[in-house]
Amino acid sequence: MFNLSPLNQRRIKAFKNNKKGYIAFWIFTILFIFSLFAELIANDKPLIISYKNKIYTPILNDYNETEFGGDFPTPTDYKDLYIRKNIEDNGFIIWAPIKFSYNTINYELDTPTPAPPSTNNIFGTDDEGRDIFARIIYGFRLSIIFAFLLTIMSSTIGIIIGAVQGYFGGKLDIILQRLIEIWESLPQLFILIIMASLFTPSFWTLLLVLLLFSWTELVNVVRAEFLRTRNFEFVTAAKALGASNKTIIFRHILPNAIIATITFIPFILCASIISLTALDFLGLGLPSNYPSLGDLVRQGKENLHAPWIGVSIFIILSLILSLLLFIGEAIRDAFDSRKNK
Repeated sequence: MFNLSPLNQRRIKAFKNNKKGYIAFWIFTILFIFSLFAELIANDKPLIISYKNKIYTPILNDYNETEFGGDFPTPTDYKDLYIRKNIEDNGFIIWAPIKFSYNTINYELDTPTPAPPSTNNIFGTDDEGRDIFARIIYGFRLSIIFAFLLTIMSSTIGIIIGAVQGYFGGKLDIILQRLIEIWESLPQLFILIIMASLFTPSFWTLLLVLLLFSWTELVNVVRAEFLRTRNFEFVTAAKALGASNKTIIFRHILPNAIIATITFIPFILCASIISLTALDFLGLGLPSNYPSLGDLVRQGKENLHAPWIGVSIFIILSLILSLLLFIGEAIRDAFDSRKNK
């Protein structure tokens, strides 16, 4: 058990008292944990196969069809009628609840793509015949992980630079502040277009490109907190006792500045998700072999005759952003000294 200070106990109590934010926190947590097991929920490979008293795990390993009575040493198509019947006659197959992965094309559709919702595709398919529900599960996980990484990396850089500016002040503060203003004035969209034409976008390259422009969001908050705190008595006392600048910054002042930045984290997460979705929508983001919520937004726009695409992605994006905003408001109120007494 952690021994929380009375102040932190009051903050947690205030967060729980905000019913809207507290419920949103648990809904978001459950959805994220649910998405972490996407391979067990939506997959075109069986989870477990029992064949001739031997257990196989296609979800973890690749097997040739000769293992299951096939004729060719090629990767097994588990939906092939002959292979499937041969396995079921000599054992059993356990499938995921949704028998499609995010990139699986359903070749057994009775209608042209995009196909409407059915018992096989509960949210319908996109214009390439891929299951929308499976793409939403994988795309949700990808977007949240991407947003978490971008938020952590950009916040770390912004906090460090803001701390250096605010603590040392003077010419260093002025020079860095002017450089940041110049950097923020650059046309980000044009630079992203140029980067996309020079490099093939991937998860990590896109993360680094967005990091170039997102690290400035917390600089001014941390800088202001350090400018306010650096002349406090406990800082003066630490200097008098011979504490190094590094110790004063990271041990004495930074914990106070972190409190001011925590309330911004959910909103930065929202901005990160929106940035990734917008770039994917414009065709400047992740390649087509990634599960992308922005790609579903684009398909919803281009296929107005298939409203299930637009409605599905509208609901999931609205839900994600609303939950994060409710959580952010609850955290902000919990750390508000005027409301938390």
